Amino acid sequence: MLNDYLMRYKLNIQFSLEEIAHFFLPKEWVIESFVVEDDEKNITDFVSFYSLPSTILRHDTHKILNVAYSYYNVPNTISITDLMADALVIAKKKGYDVFNALDVH
Repeated sequence: MLNDYLMRYKLNIQFSLEEIAHFFLPKEWVIESFVVEDDEKNITDFVSFYSLPSTILRHDTHKILNVAYSYYNVPNTISITDLMADALVIAKKKGYDVFNALDVH
């Protein structure tokens, strides 16, 4: 699904199964990936983000700023707006402080 989605763009990467496993299987505080399923349990949409924490200097209480960065996302049956809204909720529940995204597609 991800490779098919990426083919829509003139410049794209095509991931092998090994690369998909390496880059997208969830690893807590490294990479988070989630899918949307339909009623028949088919995967319809995909969202992912990675973690890049920052150290907070000279603060008595807060030492780390947990930052999530949007990674690869595939909106098929829901809008990209709804998919990203879901990603924001998931990131907040997992303890991230900030969510960054770039508009590269």
